[in-house]
Amino acid sequence: MDAQGNPVARTVLTDARTGAQIDAWDTLESATGDGRSLYGGTVPLSTTSTGSAYELKDPTRGNTYTGDAAGQVDLCLLGTLCLTRAPATVFTDADNHWGDGTTTDRASAAVDAQYGTDVTWDYFKNVHGRNGIAGDGKGSYNRVHYGTRYNNAFWDDTCFCMTYGDGDGTQMGPLVSLDVAGHEMSHGVTSKTAALTYSGESGGLNEATSDVFGTLVEFHADNAKDAGDWLIGEKIVRSGFGRSALRYMDKPSKDGVSVDCWSSSAADLDVHYNSGIGNHFAYLLAEGSGPKTINGVAHNSPTCDGSTVTGIGRGALGAIWYRALTVYMTSSTDYAGARTATLNAARDLYGAGSTEYDAVAAAWSAVNVG
Repeated sequence: MDAQGNPVARTVLTDARTGAQIDAWDTLESATGDGRSLYGGTVPLSTTSTGSAYELKDPTRGNTYTGDAAGQVDLCLLGTLCLTRAPATVFTDADNHWGDGTTTDRASAAVDAQYGTDVTWDYFKNVHGRNGIAGDGKGSYNRVHYGTRYNNAFWDDTCFCMTYGDGDGTQMGPLVSLDVAGHEMSHGVTSKTAALTYSGESGGLNEATSDVFGTLVEFHADNAKDAGDWLIGEKIVRSGFGRSALRYMDKPSKDGVSVDCWSSSAADLDVHYNSGIGNHFAYLLAEGSGPKTINGVAHNSPTCDGSTVTGIGRGALGAIWYRALTVYMTSSTDYAGARTATLNAARDLYGAGSTEYDAVAAAWSAVNVG
């Protein structure tokens, strides 16, 4: 087993006289299974056959795997420097049918987590040509059932991994929904590209980037059990949370704390709140202003300047934001810089003076970024 407790099955052919390696190959084989998730219904899973069992490890996506943290927590200093991380032994199964769709079976949350990494991987690769979070074909890994009644999920660059709590059952359930998975892993993409500083306006852009791509991942999945919308975390919130989602991208201020429009004080807000400016821009650019029902969910996006914005679609939004993030944004990019970066990206992709270019300018003006 490796340091994370995962079985390793690699054959190495060695020269008996010199000790030199002649050849090496993995003896674990790819298999096709399925899982009953908490939020997405029954989903396909690519797993690894060990001969006698199956591991929840995907050899087709960089050996991404999901392990059980079993309620353990990390030992960290000042919340950042972690001396140890909760061990996450890879899930195994005898028949390659995982979970039962309820929290009673610990594998159900693992199914959601693995499915989330699969769909996020596929979105970035198939839509943007990015091979894995870091662009190097390397898979990440997931830890589920972290802590006790833990109301959080997070991406950690140092371990290149995702961690999911089970929630307290009152405000939140297990935080393994598809948009949350896409959101958190997109932090890894940002880290490997623009590396937006996690404070002030650049921090808000960092959060907005994750909300944008988490939403586009959800739409890309095209899963009827968790249809795409512009709400973040609507599957995980419970009645005790006090609202129906973590965030609302069509009108961020619906959560009572986020802002819809840029002002000079935006940089002083928590990054999860000033991210509303970027989220509002993204929604307007894709869908346009005014009322709209998307997959049965009512959306209604006003503008800050009273203008009417016509959307150019989610595909164009994703292409423009991804190019802006990976080519033009830097660690210190603020909202004015994001306007310039996305206009440059739209010019590159569609031409200066194109409908898409003009829509980017209009959407930023509609959230007071001029």
